[in-house]
Amino acid sequence: MHSATSSELEVKGFFLDIAEVARRSGLPASTLRFYEEKGLIASTGRRGLRRVFDAGIVERLALIALGRAAGFSLEEIGRMFSAQGRPRIDRRALADKAEAIDQTIRRLLAMRNGLRHAAACPARSHFECPTFRRLIGAASRGELDAKAKSPARRRAAKKVGNPKRR
Repeated sequence: MHSATSSELEVKGFFLDIAEVARRSGLPASTLRFYEEKGLIASTGRRGLRRVFDAGIVERLALIALGRAAGFSLEEIGRMFSAQGRPRIDRRALADKAEAIDQTIRRLLAMRNGLRHAAACPARSHFECPTFRRLIGAASRGELDAKAKSPARRRAAKKVGNPKRR
């Protein structure tokens, strides 16, 4: 009969050392230390020189990965957790991010369609093509810029207001 060591019980039961968290999450230990420095995760202590985490850390890291994949900044993700570490997800922020993604999709589709048209356009010069001219116009107005204002940025700009209007 095999008896488990105390470190095996800690890994399987309640605590995971940083190497095990890295293995389970697929993140390097340096990223885990960075996330801890930023306040996104917290170790529960140390085993020798290694940080030790509660077993729930893997799920929290999965939520952080989901937020990153959706385009949230680490600061925005940090606000989606309570002081006790429980998820506190702002549905408005999710809706705003979904709208921003929709805008990006529309912008990229317009760019793709314009490029495909330009590649196959029968006009002697692209500057003679009305479709290409519209694409240039949209680019000059910043409509194709990846930094176009998101719904959240537009709301923030409205809250600050235009000083000339006051």
